Amino acid sequence: MHTRFFRITPLAVLLALTLSACALPGRRPAGELTAAATFAVPDAWSEPAPRATPTPAPLAAWWRQFDDAPLEQLIGAALDDAPDVRSAQAKLRQARASRDLAVANLYPNLDLSSGATRSRSGTGSGNSQTLYNVGFDARWEPSIFGGLVDAADAARADAAAAQANLESTRASLAAEVALEYVTLRLSQQRLAVVRANVDSQAETLRISEWREQAGLVTRLDVEQARANLEQSRATLPGLEVTRAGAEHRLSVLTGQAPGALRGTLQEPRPLPSPPDGIAIGIPSDTLRQRPDVRAAELALRAETARAAQSEADRYPSLTLSGSLGWKSLHLSTLDGGRSFVSSLAASLVAPVFDAGRIESRIAAQTAVREQAFVAWEKSLLVALEDVENALTAYANGRERLDARHKAAAAAANATELARAQYQAGLVDFQRVLESERTLLNTQDSLVSAKADVLTAVIQLYKALGGGWDNTGNVAPMEPSRS
Repeated sequence: MHTRFFRITPLAVLLALTLSACALPGRRPAGELTAAATFAVPDAWSEPAPRATPTPAPLAAWWRQFDDAPLEQLIGAALDDAPDVRSAQAKLRQARASRDLAVANLYPNLDLSSGATRSRSGTGSGNSQTLYNVGFDARWEPSIFGGLVDAADAARADAAAAQANLESTRASLAAEVALEYVTLRLSQQRLAVVRANVDSQAETLRISEWREQAGLVTRLDVEQARANLEQSRATLPGLEVTRAGAEHRLSVLTGQAPGALRGTLQEPRPLPSPPDGIAIGIPSDTLRQRPDVRAAELALRAETARAAQSEADRYPSLTLSGSLGWKSLHLSTLDGGRSFVSSLAASLVAPVFDAGRIESRIAAQTAVREQAFVAWEKSLLVALEDVENALTAYANGRERLDARHKAAAAAANATELARAQYQAGLVDFQRVLESERTLLNTQDSLVSAKADVLTAVIQLYKALGGGWDNTGNVAPMEPSRS
């Protein structure tokens, strides 16, 4: 028996290697992506880019350029403890475990088995016997037509896509925290503007009351001044609601209960100062930097590998199995040479008739791959759109901010002149009311314009792919260039 075993084993191994060698060179690599985007990527942005910095700062931590310690602390806490990040990390662990399982399926499976079987023949108790056995069982399905290899390639791409999705979550989270922080500081600045105007309008009310007591004006001026004052005061609760909402949102984004940051963020601070310049690359650079584009590309790679895997179902599958061990009626002789047993089996299964099941699975997976391709292509378009929109918002925001500065300075001068002339009896009270309302509006618009520029800068950094470190080792697909 041993002689036959050692004669058959080399032949079986040689047969398996021969089949594998013949099949593997002809299979289509799972990562081969021949399709390119159906649109041309422009060589430059249509909107004017901001002035570039002499030494561009890395996009991975763009928020440090604002030089705002509370903002850096909030983003750091969010990247560590935010629920969205923890969820994405769990999905990444799941994808990596699935990848390891798919790779493990490429290798043989070896089990150690042992047992005892008691049997009895006839009705007498003397005819019973116990058979002891111990040994190893092996099973292997070589991927001669690439199905298991494609499954492993797909799982690898899924794991890489989960990593890219994690980085995309972090990038989006950093931008969301920064935007909420701007909303918080903007609300504090707007509250300060309204309160300053309330104090000024209260002084105007006192002036009108003095003039009414002196018989220089009627009660109408007093009531108009009071109405203007109370109307300004009425805006304070709404601004406080906005401020509290931003504070609560920041608490949740950092993985804390609403209200946990009240002591940290309650003290008003000015809006962060935007950087003097921003490093803007060409559109193709942005497409390589965006983690969401990267995730869409890797999802396409995974579905391409699964399409190749479904094609392999058309061809035969080979399964090799074998065992070796010892069987004996007595434990004392279980390790003897006569109790040694071994076996080797090979099974080749080929589809003959399945009523179109394989073709249906191939057609379904082809459609899934087409959806992944469209999603990848859409991610490219959205990335380009995001940058163009952010560039437009930034350019127009800077222009609007300059105009708001001039308007606020002129309104402050006009209000001071109107109040002085009214007190001297040179103009009527309507001029004072109009100037005070204009001053409140222009000062409020000024801080809002500052926040708009900051918002545009944050959105621009996010659109450029900032907030993550592009260190992937899979070459990205290159869409066509115009």
